Amino acid sequence: MTEVEFHTGVADRIGFACRLLRKACRQGAQVLVTATEPVLRDLDRQLWTFEEREFVPHVRMPGAPAALAARTPVWLSGDASVDGAPGLVVNLGADAPANLGALRRLIEIVSDDPDETLRGRERWRAYKAAGLEIKHHAAVGSPRE
Repeated sequence: MTEVEFHTGVADRIGFACRLLRKACRQGAQVLVTATEPVLRDLDRQLWTFEEREFVPHVRMPGAPAALAARTPVWLSGDASVDGAPGLVVNLGADAPANLGALRRLIEIVSDDPDETLRGRERWRAYKAAGLEIKHHAAVGSPRE
């Protein structure tokens, strides 16, 4: 069954995601990040610059050659229906993935913006209606290094 986690009330959603993705890379995980196009553009830039001496390898999907995607730990996409996508998804506000049963783990990062909070609640209800258990973290700060 898909593990679902919500991190809510996150003041700096992109910074939080960068730290979480850096941690996932260090652990050898491959992650698909879903978000709206403006958020993906911002995340793409931040993954290059959020730490002075670090870079989190990532590709935009679809579009990257399959061989490159296979060896890249972070995939950025507008939705979770990318062929061959990792079973670990970090969602930064995109619609709820349609293929929930194919996912090992789904991490939702919800900002403290009232509109984003409302959309996060809608996704929460959809996951509950699908019979999934949800872990909730009222996030202030960042994931452990």
